[in-house]
Order: sequence, then C-alpha cells, then structure tokens
Amino acid sequence: MTWEPGRERIAELLAATELEQLTPSEETARRLLEDAGRHLATAAAALETGDLAGAYQLAYDALRKSAASLLAVQGLRATSRGGHLAVQEAVLAQFGSMVRALRAFGRIRRARNSFEYPSLTTPGPAAEDVTDAITIATQARDAATTILDQRVLTPW
Repeated sequence: MTWEPGRERIAELLAATELEQLTPSEETARRLLEDAGRHLATAAAALETGDLAGAYQLAYDALRKSAASLLAVQGLRATSRGGHLAVQEAVLAQFGSMVRALRAFGRIRRARNSFEYPSLTTPGPAAEDVTDAITIATQARDAATTILDQRVLTPW
C-alpha cells in the first residue's frame, strides 16, 4: 500500500519523469533532516551578521531538504527535470492539508529565486523575510521529523 493522499499527483510526476523511484531510505531522510537543522542554525547566524541573502538561501534549503526527506523515506526523489518544483508539488499533494508550513514552499521558493538572481529592480531580502523563512523552515523540519517518527509513510 502506498501513501494515499496525493497518490494521483505522485503518479503524474513519476510518469513525467519529474520524480523517480529508488530504494526507500529512512537513513537518507534522517540525514536530510540533520542537514536542515544545520542549515537553520547557520541561517540564524548569517541573519545576525547581516548576510540576508545567504541566510534566506539556507532557510530555503532547510525547507526543501525537510520536504525531500518525506519523499526519500517513500523511495521517491526529484529528477533534474523536476527539480525543486517537483519536490514542492509532491509534498503539497501528500502533506499540504496537514502541514501548514509546506503550503508556504512555493512563496519561499519564488522569493529565493528572486534573491538569488537579482535585477536592478529586485531588492534583496529584508530581515523580516529571512525571519519568516527560518520560521517556516523550522516548522517544516519539525513536522517532517514528527511524520518520520510516527512511521506513517510506506514505500511508494
């Protein structure tokens, strides 16, 4: 049996080769969550030193890795074709109704892109943007940890 919420969307992402199947790995999922925790700590330090773009990038990466952990334990991973958007779509389809922080994934991803690829008319992140991203990423990491601890996911 597979994880039912989002089953149809996951099948679509697999068919479009935006996700791929591999061996389910709780070890990989836990490593991604550990990385997310370190990224959050470093983001907080970067915020303190004024590296707002770096802090935002790290907060976003923590959010993305937390989301990817939920896929890894099911034996799913984004392909280069699907990238970060496939991770976003997969976790929203499966967990968006129960993990509020994941609903901010798209907003945080789009803002990260605008900060990473700035133009003369695009400002960098403000401290409030970074604080928001760190808060959302922390909530997502905590939720992913709880989901993994409850072992409610089965391989796809």
